[in-house]
Formats: sequence, C-alpha cells, structure tokens
Amino acid sequence: MQIGIVGLPYCGKSTLFQTITKTHLDPTALAKTEAHHAVVKVPDARLDKLAALFNPRNTVHATIEFVDVVGLKKGETGSTQFTTNFLSNVKTNDALVHVVRLFQNETVPHPDGSIDAVRDVTTFETEFILSDLALLETRVERIKKQLQKQNDDLLKRELPLLDKCKMALEKETPLREIEFTKDELHTLKTYQLLTIKPMLIALNFDESQRGEVDRVIQRIAQTKKGKHTSVVSFFGKIELEMSELAEDEMTMFMEEYGIKESALTTLIREAYALLGLQSFFTVGEDECRAWTIKKGMNAQEAAGAIHSDFFAKFIRSEVVHYDHFIEAGGSFAKVKESGHWRLEGKEYIVQDGDITSIRHS
Repeated sequence: MQIGIVGLPYCGKSTLFQTITKTHLDPTALAKTEAHHAVVKVPDARLDKLAALFNPRNTVHATIEFVDVVGLKKGETGSTQFTTNFLSNVKTNDALVHVVRLFQNETVPHPDGSIDAVRDVTTFETEFILSDLALLETRVERIKKQLQKQNDDLLKRELPLLDKCKMALEKETPLREIEFTKDELHTLKTYQLLTIKPMLIALNFDESQRGEVDRVIQRIAQTKKGKHTSVVSFFGKIELEMSELAEDEMTMFMEEYGIKESALTTLIREAYALLGLQSFFTVGEDECRAWTIKKGMNAQEAAGAIHSDFFAKFIRSEVVHYDHFIEAGGSFAKVKESGHWRLEGKEYIVQDGDITSIRHS
C-alpha cells in the first residue's frame, strides 16, 4: 500500500514525512524535485505480544510506503500552480494525506497570504475535480467517436458510468464519496482518478494551539468529512523532535504535551479505516507475521494473501481470535478446551485480529 503526502508549500508535509518515516532529510534533499519514498512498519501491539509469547526467529510487521509528493510550484502571482508533474505523481498512490497548515510563522509566509484551513482543503479538492473532469470528458468524447464506428457492448456499459462520475464532479462532489459497485470500481481503477482516492486531512498545529484543536477539527469535519474522508491533527514541529528520541523518552515527551498517540499511529489507523483494511496473524516458532487484507475477505482469499497456492489448494482454515488466545494465556491447548479454536471453510469472513493456520492440499 502506498500513501501520498500532499500539501501547499510551507504546510509541513515534508516535516510529517520525516516524522513518521524517521528519515531526516537535509535542506539539499528537501529542495530536490524528486519525490521522497520510505517504507515503515505498521505498529501493532498484538503482533508484539504474540512475538513475545512465541519468541520466533522472525517477526514480520505489515508495511506501508509513504511518499512525499513533490511538483507544486509558485506562480507569478504568488499562488500555487498544480503542475502536470505533481498531478501525475499523485495518481500512483492508493490514498492521500493532505497536510493543512494551521501554525503561524512570519518568517515562512503562507503562499496565499493567510492561514485558512477550509480554503486550503478546497483548493486541493477543486484542482483534483478539474483534473478528473478533464480526463473523463476526453474519454467520453473518444468513446462516442468509437461507438459511431463500431457497436461495442463494453464501451456502451462504460459510458453511463463515466457520465455518473461527471455529474458528481460537476456538483463538486469528490468521487470517493459516491457509491460504486465492484465492477464499476474495477473499470474506474484504470483511470487513476484523483478524487476517488481516500483522503485524510492532517491539520498541522503548533504547541501554542493545543486548546484550539478540537474546535478546528470539528469545523473542518462539518464541511469535508465523509465515508472516505477523515480529519486528524498533529503537531509537526514537536513530533519531529519526538521522532529522534528513544522509545521511553518519547513516551515521557508525549505525556508532557498531552499527545495521546504518535502521528504515525494516527495516520495508519485512519488510513486502514478509510481503505477498509484489517490484519490477521500467522504464528509459530519460525515466524510471527501480520497480514493486511480488505475487510470482508473470506478465508480462501486471505489464504491467497499468504501464497497463491494456498488459494488454489485451500481446504480449511484453523482460526482463533487474538483476544481469546490471550485470554487462554497464549496456549493453543487451553483455547481448544474453551471451544474458541475453530475449523472454518473457504466462505468464512476473516475478522481483524484472527490468528489462522491454513490447511491446503
């Protein structure tokens, strides 16, 4: 999974990227026009607990790739220009984090001259809508010309879908908030539309604004929050300092500033929710591992996430939920005695936190 971090100049997106990836970039690296990439482990206290019980040779966390998306430029009037390069870089991501500036800093002025979170969010949304509209209009015209030459059932089915998207965008509704069938989503995936990507709005405050956070989040959420749009906050400057500390020092630092969880934990939790993801586990003396799958996947599909042969040759899945396993003291024997160890067929819907072992031919 790849998550792109976007934002207007001087909003703190590179600060957030460095904080969550612990890749501290010098000014020379930050000035380059290439995007910055880093893969991070998904924190999961359940996997850590399982690893402590089994003491395996390997512990494998799920991972997420974060991208500091570059390409925005200041135009002649001082306002931000959304370049073709920037929009192309955005398209390759599964979800987006839009960093929005709330902090004041006279030495680093906002490109639009003032701090206005709603305006900044709307600026991005408008540019993405216009980009999607231009793409869809071009595609619709091309389909209509092709249908004049040949009777193609696939193109005939595609046209109403594209018209549905255009109607939503013309009403300034991002496609992420529109309901689509699985088949429709499969068709739209080839277009890499920007407004269909889940969006996490990350409000960047400084420590002097701690009393304003809840009020501002509520104000933004009233106009922008949706099924696939969420709003969170972080304190860019102090969280970057925190990321350089040892684990115990960071805990003390967070307590001192009243920070309940790190920016990384917040982003991953919200990203999983927006993308409809969850984790299940495989355990043993060789390896304890977290696997990321879509919510609603059945046991056979989850087995396929481990190995394609497991999908093709699936027989049964042995399952116990993490909570029941821990309640039983981490003992498979006690779990079986309690009746929480089960054999499930391929249609069983895997739950977040399931511990499973796949039987296959």
